[in-house]
Amino acid sequence: MKILIVNNTVIPAAKYGGTERMIWWLGKELNRLGHEVTYLVSAGSTCPFAKVLVYDPAVDMNQQVSDDVDVVHFHFQVSGFTKKPYLVNVHNNPGYGQTLDQNSVFVSANHAARHGSSMYVHHGLDPDDYPTPDLQQKRTHVHFLAKAAWRVKNVKGAIDIATQSHSKLVVLGGTRLNLKMGLRFTPNLNVRFKGMVDNDQKSVVLNASKALLFPVLWHEPFGLAIIESLYFGCRVFGTPYGSLPELVPAEVGFLSNSKTALTTALKDVDSFNNQHCHDYAMEYFTVQKMAQRYLELYEKVLNGETLNLVSPTLKEASPKYLPWRE
Repeated sequence: MKILIVNNTVIPAAKYGGTERMIWWLGKELNRLGHEVTYLVSAGSTCPFAKVLVYDPAVDMNQQVSDDVDVVHFHFQVSGFTKKPYLVNVHNNPGYGQTLDQNSVFVSANHAARHGSSMYVHHGLDPDDYPTPDLQQKRTHVHFLAKAAWRVKNVKGAIDIATQSHSKLVVLGGTRLNLKMGLRFTPNLNVRFKGMVDNDQKSVVLNASKALLFPVLWHEPFGLAIIESLYFGCRVFGTPYGSLPELVPAEVGFLSNSKTALTTALKDVDSFNNQHCHDYAMEYFTVQKMAQRYLELYEKVLNGETLNLVSPTLKEASPKYLPWRE
C-alpha cells in the first residue's frame, strides 16, 4: 500500500513534539511492514526510511497528492479534498461549534465520545526510540512532563503536590514557567526546571523518577507523557479528566481532582510496582498496535466507507479550567 502522511510541521521532532513523534513512529512501522510511506510535511524535514515532500499551505491539497497514492493520512483538518481515500487525525481539542471531517479519528475513547464519535486509535510508542528502562535503579524524584507555561497543564498543582509530599520534582517541558500563575520559588523549594529536553535527557530523568505528576485542568485528548512515563516504570498521579481514566487504571496510578488526595496517594508511591507499569505500557501502547489499527481504518476508507455517520463536533462546551480543589 502507498500511504501519504501529511502534517504541517517539521519531522523529526527536535525536542518533544508529540504529534511529530507519533507520525514518525507510525511511518517507520508501516515501512517495516512493507508499505511504501511518503511524508508531506513542512520544509526542513528529513527521514531515512521514507520519501519526504514539502507541504505548501498555499497550494490546493488535491494538487499536492500524487496519482499513485492509495490513501492519505492527514494530521490536521482539511477541506475540499476529494482526490484519494483519506482519514483525518484529531490531536487537539477543537473549539465548541467546530464541525470536523466525517473521516476524523480521535486519540482516545473519551476524546471521540465528547465529539459524538466512537472512532479512535490510542497512540503507541516505539520502544526502539528509548533505552531499555532500568527498573531496579533507585528512584530519587517525581516529574512533570508538559508545557510548563500552559495553565491547563497545571504545573503549579504539580509543585504543590510534590512540596506537600516532601518529594523532589523535576519539571520538563516548555521554555518557561508561567510566573503569572502565582508561583513563588523559595530557596528550600525542591523543584528543578529543565525546560525543553531531547529524548536522551528526558529518558535519564524518567528512568530515575518514581512518578509522573499530571494534574491537568482540561480534558486531555491522550497524553503521550503518560505512556512514556509508564514505559520507564513510573506511576501516574493525575486528574480524572479526558483520556486519563482509560489510560491509568488503579494498578498503575491514582486519579483525583483533589490536591490533598493526590498528595496523600503520592506518599504511598512505593507501593506501586515498576515492572507492572512498564509491562502495562508494552502490552497496550506500542506502535505495533497503533499501526495495525490504522491499517484497518485505511482499508475501510479504501473500501469507500465513511468513518463517522455524521460530522463530529464537540457536544458540550467545557469550562476553561476544570475543577481543582484542596
